Amino acid sequence: MLNIGILGLGEGRSTISAALQSDKLRLKMICDKDVELCRTRADEFKVYDYTDDYDEMLNDSEIDIVAIYTPDHLHAEHIKRALQSNKHVVCTKPFIDDLANANELIALQRKTGKKVFVGQSSRFFEPYRRQRKDYEEGLIGDLITIESHYNADHRWFLKKKWALEKSFKWLYGGLSHPVDFIRYYLPDIEEVMGYGMISDNGRIAGLKNEDTMHFIFKATDGRIARVSGSYTGPTQPVKRDSGMTCILRGTEGASQADYHELRYAITGKTGEERIITWGDSTLKYYFRFEGQSHHAGEYQNYLEYFVDSIEQGFTAYPDLKEGIGTVALLQAMDRSLATRLPVKVKDILSEHNLSLQP
Repeated sequence: MLNIGILGLGEGRSTISAALQSDKLRLKMICDKDVELCRTRADEFKVYDYTDDYDEMLNDSEIDIVAIYTPDHLHAEHIKRALQSNKHVVCTKPFIDDLANANELIALQRKTGKKVFVGQSSRFFEPYRRQRKDYEEGLIGDLITIESHYNADHRWFLKKKWALEKSFKWLYGGLSHPVDFIRYYLPDIEEVMGYGMISDNGRIAGLKNEDTMHFIFKATDGRIARVSGSYTGPTQPVKRDSGMTCILRGTEGASQADYHELRYAITGKTGEERIITWGDSTLKYYFRFEGQSHHAGEYQNYLEYFVDSIEQGFTAYPDLKEGIGTVALLQAMDRSLATRLPVKVKDILSEHNLSLQP
């Protein structure tokens, strides 16, 4: 059993629940600069070893893993300090917000030998785990293309002051989930082209960046994929559509995994069509809090996978380099929105003198 410390207790709420319910982890300490939030979480989970001083957590020699759920612009510094303190690191997506910090983190991880894992939670939701298993077993043959989207009625975000700041972009906060599915199956994306707009709802509220986007990706082997997202308008009923989905189309079959609905469909090599759903017990495992907020089950799945990687000596993906590669892809997408031109990912990497080769 490994000891974990959790930094950032907003999203980190899910990780607290995950650690407490896992038999592979022991929650050693929680940390947030807001001491009142520390007290709130301590009372909620009956976990009273808390601090508002990150150094206190880093100086605890019993802590093996630091899990980071702070604002994006703080990730690089918090990861750096955790590695310097000889800790393994879990960091929520997006991994970092400035590729200028990437080479330093690559070098520091190499020097310390500690593992870094990106908490890209959607991969670890039950339908997507089943989809990946079936894909690896060859049930749909060779992959031809991928389609993914994330559409959500998040008009309530428009009432938050921070959501109207220039720094807030749905590209990184929302669309990064379906983009990760593309990276999961087509890791070598070469070029991206996209268009985006601010919807009337977003424009009236004062949104500064696109809330509606469509992208096409091309991999180095010529295969293509597409991703879409919209965030400030009504959505279809779940029986008709899924808020977030990943569709794989192969040479001998196809599969589709849906998010909140806990639904998975596959047409395999034999032509048999199957639709699989999971019951209330699985739903309660993944969504342990009010409504369907805070996806604690996914977090528990990926934390236990990371623990296994440490104890068994394999690489947990997305690792540091894959996380950096995804950020480079997102930045290429961002540039394509601004220029309305195709953008090559290698150009983004070369601007920062980055090589992600082993």
